[in-house]
Amino acid sequence: METLQESVDVEVPVSTAYNQWTQFESFPRFMKGVESVEQIDETSLHFRTSVAGVRREYDAQILEQTPDRCIAWVSKDKPRNAGRVTFEDLGEDLCRVNVELAWEPESLLERAGAAAHVDEQQVSSDLVRFKEFIEARGIETGAWRAAVDRGEVDSPGAH
Repeated sequence: METLQESVDVEVPVSTAYNQWTQFESFPRFMKGVESVEQIDETSLHFRTSVAGVRREYDAQILEQTPDRCIAWVSKDKPRNAGRVTFEDLGEDLCRVNVELAWEPESLLERAGAAAHVDEQQVSSDLVRFKEFIEARGIETGAWRAAVDRGEVDSPGAH
């Protein structure tokens, strides 16, 4: 499995950054390789991606979600991937968004891209676009503040 870690400081309150990240269907607005995300239920997502001309669809499950702290997920099928986004409160209107990803490149092109650190560059660029998106808005497009533990919703939240 390949892994990466990237971070960006965002000039909004931690709750604003977290709330926006829970709006999974907005990912295509700042994630270049994501064509669409459909939230199937409280812990299931369907992704459609296109990276370097390779289109993929897969389902992912949210394993952990703690408001203003973290969101973790794993793919249910191929392409195998898992990740965690954490949110650090750095002050009244400042937070850090940290992304950790692990994935299994399937094709020769994907393995070459991983070796050349193209994936790190993509995630870093996506985080900069997220920063620009949420700072320009100043407010999230919605929020889902439920707590999820081991894939089960502990406490319901607003969508």
